[in-house]
Amino acid sequence: MQALGYELVDLDAHVGGQGLLRIYIDQDAGIDLSDCERVSRQLSVFLDVEDPLPGQYVLEVSSPGSDRPLRTPQHYQKFQGHEAVIRLRVPRDGRRKLTGRLLEPEGETVLLEVEGRNWRLELTEIESAHLVSPD
Repeated sequence: MQALGYELVDLDAHVGGQGLLRIYIDQDAGIDLSDCERVSRQLSVFLDVEDPLPGQYVLEVSSPGSDRPLRTPQHYQKFQGHEAVIRLRVPRDGRRKLTGRLLEPEGETVLLEVEGRNWRLELTEIESAHLVSPD
């Protein structure tokens, strides 16, 4: 993806009868339909040659949307100041789901302001995280 100028944000693969390979891409300028078509054409050629997945599947290329997932330290850095929902692997202080504003991350530590309290979360503690869609 980087060779084409896009960031691979996420990937979903479901193989079997009705297989699906869904790729989420992004770039600073945003993603439109022509970007998705370009990446889809390039990936189709690669997948036809390499055939990395068993069986038949449908390839979908999409933008991550306004509620994009957060996976890497770079994602948390890029979206500092935005509202996010973070689901913890194990509850902390009786809470497993936190919604708040992303503060500046520190390495592998995410800082989240929730109701006036700052939470320090290691990436390994986070089951999933995504931005909150603006209304």
